[in-house]
Amino acid sequence: MPAERRHGQAPRYAVGLYRVSTAEQGQSGLGLEAQRASVQAFVASQGWTLVTEYSDVASGKDDRRPGFQAALTRCRQLGAVLVAARLDRITRRAHTLSQLLEDGISIRAADMPGADDLMMRVYAAMAQKERELISERTRSALAAAKARGKVLGGDRGYRPAAGPDAAAAALARREAAERAAHRLALEVERLRTEGIIGQAALARALNERGVPPPRGSGAWTHTTVSRVMSRATA
Repeated sequence: MPAERRHGQAPRYAVGLYRVSTAEQGQSGLGLEAQRASVQAFVASQGWTLVTEYSDVASGKDDRRPGFQAALTRCRQLGAVLVAARLDRITRRAHTLSQLLEDGISIRAADMPGADDLMMRVYAAMAQKERELISERTRSALAAAKARGKVLGGDRGYRPAAGPDAAAAALARREAAERAAHRLALEVERLRTEGIIGQAALARALNERGVPPPRGSGAWTHTTVSRVMSRATA
């Protein structure tokens, strides 16, 4: 039985917020439906009441989105929790999230059920830092390619006689691996906050919760956990 009902408190209200980035995703409805299912399941598990839902087809960097603003207004009116499938569905700006929390709006993400408001701030700051690092590495790679005489941009229909740039491909693979390791490291850290300590115990918990390992198949082991944490702190 949810904590609110156990202690005789009134059930809490929740407002769902969903977002996709492109018109194509919005028209298909697939991305929005997956987010809606995730939020509805999370709200039900908390024993809350989902009073209304809003959605946007826009970038997470645009805080003027009509659905986002309407959801905030409703949360303020009802004292409701703002719930999304993932934190970046609400905003990609760490300072926006921090300001909302300062204003007294409680925020939850369905993929981080154990995270409280303080942890939300930490995760948002880490995600923003990751994006800044990726952007910086991309700019450095483009500058290095330009210095080697590579022509950047131009006619997209042009196909060079030479094969693909192996260095650029390796950089892309490395960045993808770093992003995956970062996301998995957040999951491991969340388990630690729940009192699950030790690499073997973390591996068991990740397997039980169906979290795919870095390669997408197989099972978590204490060695896999160790590698993920090492990459995340490298």
